[in-house]
Amino acid sequence: MSTITEVIRSRRSPRAFLPDPVPGGVIREVLEDARWAPSHSNTQPWTTHVVSGPARDALSSALLEAHDAERRSPDFTETYGDGVHLERSQHLAAATYGARGIARGDHEGRNEVVRENLRFYGAPHVAMLFVPQLGDGVRAASDVGMYAQNFLLSLHGHGYQGIPQAVHGMYADAVRSALGVPRDQKLLFGIAFGTADPASPLRSLEIGRVPLDRSVVLHDSDVFDEGAPQEAAESGMARSIASM
Repeated sequence: MSTITEVIRSRRSPRAFLPDPVPGGVIREVLEDARWAPSHSNTQPWTTHVVSGPARDALSSALLEAHDAERRSPDFTETYGDGVHLERSQHLAAATYGARGIARGDHEGRNEVVRENLRFYGAPHVAMLFVPQLGDGVRAASDVGMYAQNFLLSLHGHGYQGIPQAVHGMYADAVRSALGVPRDQKLLFGIAFGTADPASPLRSLEIGRVPLDRSVVLHDSDVFDEGAPQEAAESGMARSIASM
């Protein structure tokens, strides 16, 4: 990875990992990079639990048990509304389930995909990201988001991959209990990480991003008139690319 642009634009979220552990020195370097994220008034509100080995297996078992018993305990609401954001989520689901060969009405198959989420897609490590209850939580959560991005980009720069998994936050009580985390620490999400499995059918799935002119409003600026290429349109964003 020779430039930050290459690191940012080539990072992906794999949904299958090899079992090989990441060297401890690399994990430490990734955590060092992550902690340099900006935060509101330098509050640095993140607490990260890195879980590996037998502790990782016990945490996965606790998550699966809570899921099977329908014991949801989210600290934060999850909604996509009924407009374009919901459509984007549905587009991702259709692409990933389709790559697995799981039909829309295959409820058992779809449930098994959720269970695979809770097994961390086979990754040898998971980082659980907690935030204290500060006001309405929005600023602190956005700070943790920047921390998480540093974490993910550093992983990629070191030759490894990670995937943020919001589903872990749906079972926050189970995670707190398994890791001995106090109730005032709120779980945002986990990041499963390790070496992406190159043989996974999902490895060649490219979801794409919304073009700049759909998400950026310019004021007294003409950067869109300088001939810079735009990303593919949002409709039909998913495509298979052999080079990934």
